[in-house]
Amino acid sequence: MLLVPPRFAEATIIRAGEAGRRWVDALPTLAAEFLDRWACTPSGPVLHGSVGVVIAAVRADGAEVVLKLSVPQPHNAFEPLALAAWDGVGAVRLIERDDDRFAMLLERLRPLEKPEPAPFTAIGRLARRLAIPAPPGLPSLSDMVLDWVAEIPAHSARLGSPLPPEVLDAALANARELAAEQSGLLLHGDLHFGNVLRGDDGLRVVDPNGVSGDPAYELLPLLRGDWAAVTAQPDLRRAVRSRIAEFAEAAEVDAERVSRWTQLRAAESALWSRSLREPAPVTAVVDTLAALLV
Repeated sequence: MLLVPPRFAEATIIRAGEAGRRWVDALPTLAAEFLDRWACTPSGPVLHGSVGVVIAAVRADGAEVVLKLSVPQPHNAFEPLALAAWDGVGAVRLIERDDDRFAMLLERLRPLEKPEPAPFTAIGRLARRLAIPAPPGLPSLSDMVLDWVAEIPAHSARLGSPLPPEVLDAALANARELAAEQSGLLLHGDLHFGNVLRGDDGLRVVDPNGVSGDPAYELLPLLRGDWAAVTAQPDLRRAVRSRIAEFAEAAEVDAERVSRWTQLRAAESALWSRSLREPAPVTAVVDTLAALLV
């Protein structure tokens, strides 16, 4: 019988209320059903992210796999669409799926041991592999950013206008211009080091949001994940710009667009970081990036 991780259960119930509680209560039965349906035997601990659990298992044919069960929420519906489109090229391979019940069987990958300095070239090349035409049904980055244009000024005002005016103005200008120039390519949408693993053929991504838009959008989570190394360098601006250039060249995208997307995402994240009452050092990272890239 599956033991639901207590922290995951608590967070799910807080976020989704009674519907979340019912899903958590049913999770052991749900897991047993899909393990049986897809001929799998559990072989490791239950792990979790913020929106689902993964169970290491072995199939009857000996293949090492993971069963992923996600909380039934609209934004979790796009992951299998993205994985099916990539079909194992640059991403974890999707073996089985039940979209109605937010269940997937995936190949098992190995953790990525991040070298120093962070491999922005390698992950830029991976982003280039992933940038195929987006399948129908995915959210549009352009629509999302136009929503930001409408929401950011009011969000900032509710928080007491914490960002300097020039930073907020630059973010809104970037949002208006970037939203008008979308390429309709398939993006991961949350490309950070924790979502990059290793397969037999090299780096692969897991846990995509699944978005249609511009690959130059992807950099911010990688910079946040490498912030300790960035701030260890004597020239902060040069350290950030060098990573932007490294990623852009490898991903075959324009470095200035990467910079503008990163500034916009950092400013938007800085507001949400305050709304979510994240620790001050977390907010300081996006504050710094939003100002640095104006």
